[in-house]
Amino acid sequence: MTYRSGRHFLQLPGPTPVPGRVFRAMNRSVIDHRGPGFGEMVLGLFDGLKWVFGDPAHVFIFPSSATGCWESALANVLSPGDRVLLWNNGFFASKWGEVGRALGLRVEVIDADWRRPADPERIAAWLADDTERRIRAVLVVHNETSTGVTSDIAAVRAALDETRHPALLMVDAVSSLAATPYRQAEWGVDVTVCGSQKGLMLPPGLGFCAVSEKALARHRAGPGTPRSYFDWTAMLRDNEGGYFPYTPPTTLLYGLEASLAMLREEGAEATFARHARHAEATRRAVAAWGLRNYCEDPTAVSSAGTTVMVGDGEDAEAFRLAVLGRFDMSLGTGLGSLKGKVFRIGHLGDLNELTLMGALAGVEMGLKTSGIAHEPGGLAAAADFLAGA
Repeated sequence: MTYRSGRHFLQLPGPTPVPGRVFRAMNRSVIDHRGPGFGEMVLGLFDGLKWVFGDPAHVFIFPSSATGCWESALANVLSPGDRVLLWNNGFFASKWGEVGRALGLRVEVIDADWRRPADPERIAAWLADDTERRIRAVLVVHNETSTGVTSDIAAVRAALDETRHPALLMVDAVSSLAATPYRQAEWGVDVTVCGSQKGLMLPPGLGFCAVSEKALARHRAGPGTPRSYFDWTAMLRDNEGGYFPYTPPTTLLYGLEASLAMLREEGAEATFARHARHAEATRRAVAAWGLRNYCEDPTAVSSAGTTVMVGDGEDAEAFRLAVLGRFDMSLGTGLGSLKGKVFRIGHLGDLNELTLMGALAGVEMGLKTSGIAHEPGGLAAAADFLAGA
């Protein structure tokens, strides 16, 4: 049998389900990407993205994944041999460091507990020891998608300010943007990296670098790392009129226009409250099942996704594949050292209470049929919370 009735539940912390309104917006004829109508549209996208990111000086849009924008962020403000400080508390933080090493940067790593957020005091102490001010940038992941742990970026900024260190603050907001409050200018972030396939409710394929005036000044001072496709200079020149130095992904930009409109219509605070509500319902279900949230700090739990631990001797990957085969639902896999030890429930993007309850029902049925040790009542706990909220 190849046909399965109903729809597939994509309950990853990204990619997330794409709303029908976005798909319909993308189902349009491609227009001339050098014409006036295209330029007007893109200038509007820049305004909308500045609103979402929190008033950066500019937002670069690249036809790439967020990984490409990790590279763009580093290559445009840093040169081979430059030192950067990486807070490593998860799989994606570690991968960003690997990109830096590939570009010839000297990546200094603060290896941290993956179950806890960034510690501003440890970052401040490291920067205070850098008396010659050789560290050129500090790299932190806002919401570590692999662990479901959210760090306090404003506090990290305060750590830099406390030591009067001139390093740029660079943040990965791939799974936090449009799901968790993010205020780039207010928090003093110099470069924010994001992708299209999570809170922005688009298919994968767009990467974003939101930059401050300080980051742009560092770029213009050069020389940076050799680059072409991800170069900010060419982008700044063409972006001024709403254009790109190469053929852009027009249909994805149509979709971005629709998703930004949807976020505006809901309102930022309502969007954040919705995500927080769904996250809390998920955590209550996990607790009622007798399972453990991987995040150990209750102040750092994620609004985008919950990473759930299974017991010793149990296989989270086998459970995840069983849920997919039996109930047609995709849950997030454990990444890196967490493979087989955790599964991840995504609750961000185009999601409402009934969708979440369907996802949690799939998890509970999967627990019952796969032999994972648990207690009953998770679904009821989530329903009671959502009905009361």
